[in-house]
Amino acid sequence: MNTVLDEKIGVEKSFSGFKLAHGVLCDMRTDRFPTVLSTWCRDSLTLDTEATHFGYIHEGSCVVTSNSEKFTLSSGMVFSIPGEGAVSGNGKGIVVSRYGYRGFFQIGGPVEDQGRLKYIDGCTDSLLIPPVMLGDPCLNLLYFPPGINQTQHTHPSMRVGLVASGSGVCVTPAGKIPLIPGQAFVIYADGLHSFATQDEPMRVIAYHPDSDFGPTHENHPMINRTIVDGRSASNIKEIRTR
Repeated sequence: MNTVLDEKIGVEKSFSGFKLAHGVLCDMRTDRFPTVLSTWCRDSLTLDTEATHFGYIHEGSCVVTSNSEKFTLSSGMVFSIPGEGAVSGNGKGIVVSRYGYRGFFQIGGPVEDQGRLKYIDGCTDSLLIPPVMLGDPCLNLLYFPPGINQTQHTHPSMRVGLVASGSGVCVTPAGKIPLIPGQAFVIYADGLHSFATQDEPMRVIAYHPDSDFGPTHENHPMINRTIVDGRSASNIKEIRTR
């Protein structure tokens, strides 16, 4: 796979932006969280058996194939496909493939207009595809109201995303990069940046390769809420599954 360099619309240490050209946009399999950003544009995209694929339908509709079963999805929907599969149809969207990880098969959406979780500086967030376990990848919806000027910040791992609606800018040490609907992007680990909007809100689909949130073998709803003689099973070591 090769990065589609001629389709980049902004690149520097913190941020790379891409037009939705069919195929691989950014190959980051040498990262500590091996990831590939791809797009399908009114064509068919084959999904590698060695990865779990997180997708968002930006425009039109598509057919997602997994384990020989086919599902028709419309604009605004999301999916997670572990292993081999395909996306095809008359629409456009992104697929973020995380290599060496096997998640759940999931379909969801359409995404809501705003996030349900408070974030920073008036912005909100929703977990669209949550981590299966602590440390696993996740897919999010970020909502930026009009007139937002985020605090400059970094992330300890890459962020891969797509502007779903609205417009704004990504502010980096190298300058301001315009953001418009249908623009894919990568924010690199520890890259200083912030987002800003003017007269309209902006929604962004964002993939995180790792999460410090999620269930563990010792802490999850089933074991926590299994009560034995008034005690949670999570606190009774001798009966927990080994």
